[in-house]
Amino acid sequence: MKIELRSNKDFWAGVMLIAIGAASIIIARNYPFGSTMRMGPGYFPILLGGVLVLFGIYVMIIGLHRRERITLHCSMRALIMLPSSLAAFGVLMTYAGFIPALAVLIFGSAAAGRDFKFGEILLLAVVLTGLSLALFIWGLGLPYPLIKGL
Repeated sequence: MKIELRSNKDFWAGVMLIAIGAASIIIARNYPFGSTMRMGPGYFPILLGGVLVLFGIYVMIIGLHRRERITLHCSMRALIMLPSSLAAFGVLMTYAGFIPALAVLIFGSAAAGRDFKFGEILLLAVVLTGLSLALFIWGLGLPYPLIKGL
């Protein structure tokens, strides 16, 4: 029985989880760990990195048993629109404020898909903006300007 690893999607997903978990542990290795009662800055990244490594090992083992092959479905629109809308969000947070930046992020991200319906996305933008305002601005008290110049 030959195991084909080059096209086994669960195997490579496990490798990715292990790599991210190991990177988290390596980056946080010089931070003070602390204890469960008095957590240091390295406690959460090291603990989370360890959990990711364990999940990665589990997913790799499952991948060796299932042998699901990788199928590539690539959307150029998504590859362009998603990073662009995220970058626009970062720029607009500085120059336009929280509400316009969030609106551009939501509309830009929705434009990456094939089923873009303006009315649905407008409703989604209003609801998500309201929830984000409630959580980040009023709930957590973050000092983001809502709209610059007002």
